[in-house]
Amino acid sequence: MSTFENAVNDAIASLAQIRSLESELLRAAALVRECLLSGHKLLVCGNGGSAADGADFATEYTCRFIRDRKAYPAINLSACGSLLTAVGNDYGYEQSFARQVEAFGKQGDVLVAISTSGNSPNVLLALERAREAGLRTIALLGKTGGKTKGLAEVELIVSSQVTARIQEGHKFLLHSICEHVEAAL
Repeated sequence: MSTFENAVNDAIASLAQIRSLESELLRAAALVRECLLSGHKLLVCGNGGSAADGADFATEYTCRFIRDRKAYPAINLSACGSLLTAVGNDYGYEQSFARQVEAFGKQGDVLVAISTSGNSPNVLLALERAREAGLRTIALLGKTGGKTKGLAEVELIVSSQVTARIQEGHKFLLHSICEHVEAAL
């Protein structure tokens, strides 16, 4: 079997596994829908590929997903290089998202945190800061959820051990949330 065929088979198996996450996905979609319809905002964070997935997720609300509609506030906390490097320099990289949650997050907002390992210190601290500030929280995690498991109100854990498969699962779940939410916007 070729590398490509193996990758396709692994992706299919990984996506089949996330069917078991439907009830949690619906809870996540309800949190996002309530947040936006009540005039609050989304904050989204992740590292590396998860930062890119978070950027896309935020963009789906501020711009559009499928249809033209009103813009909704969604902030990608990975976007500003000068802010990330200033916080990293002055407070440590692990504070890069927590400082922004403190600055931008208000009670009623939702933090969507993405970590393929579940062990990213900056994502973990962002979730802790969000809970302290009264934000609702959603975590997309991989493997077994890592150290972050149990910190978010809603958790979507793609149980693969392969980063690429976890990211593919996260992207699918994020788009599924968008589909559910946009129907109500």
